[in-house]
Order: sequence, then C-alpha cells, then structure tokens
Amino acid sequence: MSRLLKIAASATLLLLATFADPANAEPKLVVEDNDFFGPAGSDMQSALILLANPGAVKVLGFTVVTGDAWRDEETQMLLRFLEIAGAAEKPVFPGSVSPLINNKARMTAWEAAYGKIPWKGAFNDPGYPPGGWHPNDPYKIMVNPAGAPKAKPQAENGIAYMIRMVHEHPHQVTILAAGPMTNVALAVRQDPQFASLAKELVFMGGIVDGNMRQVTDNADFFADFNMLFDPEAAHIALTADWAKVTCFGTVTMKTRVDQALIDRVAAVGTPVAALIAKYVEKFPLWDELAAAYLVDPTVATQAVDGYMDIEIEHGINYGLVHVWPEDYRPHAGERKVSIVTDVDSKKLTEMFVKATAFNGPAH
Repeated sequence: MSRLLKIAASATLLLLATFADPANAEPKLVVEDNDFFGPAGSDMQSALILLANPGAVKVLGFTVVTGDAWRDEETQMLLRFLEIAGAAEKPVFPGSVSPLINNKARMTAWEAAYGKIPWKGAFNDPGYPPGGWHPNDPYKIMVNPAGAPKAKPQAENGIAYMIRMVHEHPHQVTILAAGPMTNVALAVRQDPQFASLAKELVFMGGIVDGNMRQVTDNADFFADFNMLFDPEAAHIALTADWAKVTCFGTVTMKTRVDQALIDRVAAVGTPVAALIAKYVEKFPLWDELAAAYLVDPTVATQAVDGYMDIEIEHGINYGLVHVWPEDYRPHAGERKVSIVTDVDSKKLTEMFVKATAFNGPAH
C-alpha cells in the first residue's frame, strides 16, 4: 500500500534570517547536475545565474543527466550555451544515459493504468510538439537551433567527477541537482562516503501539494517531472547521509516568465540575453530559483522542515513525494529536508535579468 501524504501543520517556519550566511565570505563550491535542455530555458538559465556570480559561487563543473532530453543532446546544448555565454572553459561531464529502472515502456504502461503524464522529457512521443523526439533512440541528437558547439565534453564520467570533487574538497561542495537524480543516486551507490563528504544537497523537485493545481492551473507545471522520471534514484538520493538538504518544489511556480520579463532580457543586449529572449518560454523559473538560492540564500523567505521520501511502488503514486513531521515519520531512512515555501520573486527576477548581462569571465 502507498503511504499517505502527510504535511505537518505544526512544522516550524524558517524566516528570512535563517537562510543568511554572512560568515561565508568564500565562494561556495558547486557542481550543478542537470538535464540541460535548450537552446535556452530553465535548465540553461540556472547555469547562467551561477556563472554570473563568481563572488558568491565557484562552479567546479557541470554534470549532465538524461531527463528533459537524452544525455548526449543535452550535453551538446549545454556546450553551445556556454560558448554563447562566453564560458566555454567550464568543464561539462556527461553522466547517466538512462534512469535506474524506469523506461519508456514502463511509463507508457503507467499512463494506460493511471492517466496521462503531460511532460515526459526524453520519453516524449515522436509527434510531441514541436516534433523530432526519439524516445527509443537515446544516442540520437536533435538539431540545436543555436548551432553545434566547438567545445567537447570531458572524458571523465559525471558520476565519477562528482565523487572526485567531494573527496578533493571534503564538506565544501554543494551538489545542485536540478534534474532527475540518476547521477546523484549512482554516486551515492558507488561511494558510500559521497553524500556525507558533500556540504549539502539542493534540489529542484518534490512538489507536495500539486494535485489540485494540476486541475486549476497547469498540469505540466505540477507533474513533478524530476521525481517522476526516475523515482528510484530520487529515493536513493533523498535517503543518503547528507549534512543538509534543501528542496525547491511547489514554490518554484510562484515566479514565472512573462512578456515583460522577456522584453527586459532582450534589452540587455549580450549574446546570451539575445539567445534567451529568442527561445525562452513562459514557464516558471524552476531551476533558476534553486541556483539563485546558492548565490543569495535570502531569496528564500520561508520554509518548513519535514522528512521526505519518494514512492517507488509502480502504482498510482509512483514518483510521488511524501513528507512527514518528526512524530509521524516511518524511520525508514528518510532525511530531514528544508522545504522552501516562499520566495522573494522580485529579487529572483532581478537576479535573473542581471545574470543575462554576463558575457564571459573577463566582463
């Protein structure tokens, strides 16, 4: 039987000051693990926010996981995005090609039994707009409207790279997981010290109250794709021995791209701003919010602490996040998670627009 979703009404609210870390004068060391789908959009724009704030964040590298598209085409899109942004020197490490257990056939069977999943990423049907999807051909690379990159990805696998980074910088590296958690889970399984040697895990996903909003707002926005695409990986990642875990789920829907924001970006005039203004869609600032938190934690204004896990039984709740207060949790390996529940949308949009002025590390 699936466990019922429980949200603690008595969970302690964390105020703005809780997130501030003024004593941390050195830039945070970050590895961003994401399903970098482009040419522009939330995945890419999260990387830009990190790159544009070197005083706050030092990006060690980017690792790529299949999710919104297949790993290899995402890798090519990220490399091209970095070239346009003037950051081609940043290393890109391809990670896992496929989810741990989930696949196109399993997802199709789930849909037949329980209902349609609006966004399936790499598993989208070939005719899904705008077309060109290839759910059964993981190594095919769709044409990138922004062009092909000159740069090449690193030979080292992204999973090995993340493990190496936490060993080289023990208790200093933040893992920003803004896509499915396949790479993170494999790192946890391959190295039992991986999670405990990291500084923290910050992830985008874990929508705890989206069912009604699928009806009243946008079913796609509230599908919790990162958890649904590889639930087993999310379960492994979220039950690992992290010192700290911060979740950006439902709160990411608060701040969305609109035409006024696109116009502001277009006016910035840098090559990367022009790219974003041309290809960005009117979606929430999903991954951008998680990245912005690493640059300036005060963008998060409120949170609750809870214990979190992911349903891995292949039934109607497959991939659903479960949250418990201390007194009701099952004590089955779940970890305490700081679930951000409110953000400063004005600050977030200002950070986003400012980031689009980035034009390489010398600028």
